[in-house]
Amino acid sequence: MIRIDGSKGEGGGQVLRSALALSMTTGQSFRIEKIRAGRKRPGLMRQHLTSVLAAREVCDGKVDGAEIGSTELTFHPGEIRGGDYKFAVGTAGGTGLVFQTIFPALLMADEPSTVKFEGGTHNPFCPPFDFLRDSFLRALKGANMHAEITLDRAGFYPAGGGAFSASIQPAAMDTPLDLTQRGDLIGVTGEARTANLPGGIAEREAKTMMAKLELDESAIAIRSVEASGPGNVLIMKVEFEALNEIYAGFGEHGTRAEKVAERVAKAIKRHLNSDAAVGPYLADQLLVPMALGAGGRFSMMRPSLHFETNVETIGQFLDVPIRYVEEQEGLWLVEVG
Repeated sequence: MIRIDGSKGEGGGQVLRSALALSMTTGQSFRIEKIRAGRKRPGLMRQHLTSVLAAREVCDGKVDGAEIGSTELTFHPGEIRGGDYKFAVGTAGGTGLVFQTIFPALLMADEPSTVKFEGGTHNPFCPPFDFLRDSFLRALKGANMHAEITLDRAGFYPAGGGAFSASIQPAAMDTPLDLTQRGDLIGVTGEARTANLPGGIAEREAKTMMAKLELDESAIAIRSVEASGPGNVLIMKVEFEALNEIYAGFGEHGTRAEKVAERVAKAIKRHLNSDAAVGPYLADQLLVPMALGAGGRFSMMRPSLHFETNVETIGQFLDVPIRYVEEQEGLWLVEVG
């Protein structure tokens, strides 16, 4: 039985999600205590509970402590099964986090899987749908790990009500991933989206982004989307020859649209001014699939606390070395396996 202290490192839900993914795929049971101890409201929230229940269903596992607010949980994995699934968070909690929990396991299933996720698709506290599709899954194609995902409807925080569908093919997972060079910059494009809000918000975000990054008007689209409640997101794609990074800014009460765009522009400039291939949001998300597969390497900016926490969690399940060293100022090389 592997014992995990959920308060270590970033002290959030990622420790639990990575542990579930690694438990399912390695067949090792674990017990985690102090779940999300580093958060204002410790314990399992709805999206974390949904990840636990999804993992249990996908591998026919057994779990103790699966209830809202629980700070301790024991998980015993069974046999991974492909097929058709549906998982509803029930709130605006991140559906993408549930996807990332079960994705590695379904890559190892004996048959293809189709999964419907319901809840939040664009939530400031987790990767938006666009990140999963255009950054995370695109990068993993280089490791021969494939899934197709389709947005059915947007779900903004706090109303939720969104949905997306995933089709996941079993994979040999025997191809190392090499993302040390990003190649030439193809372009920076994006969309300013609003739902049930004045259109002027998106227009101001787009105008600010164009000014900050010196983009043409054609680079940023303005869209009104259908959703259960009000919402605003500015999605920007930084596209290189080898991969993409997605940067997102979310509108919130009391924050000017210009400020939302300025924050996103600042993050994009930081990436463009570095030589790193993999951006800060993608780096820690690649670790679990790479460690379970054939490994590989990539270059990144300074490791985040999320990254270091994921490295530690993986080390409790797998005897796979993960090395990261600063090759030059602000540029780190990561080697998995």
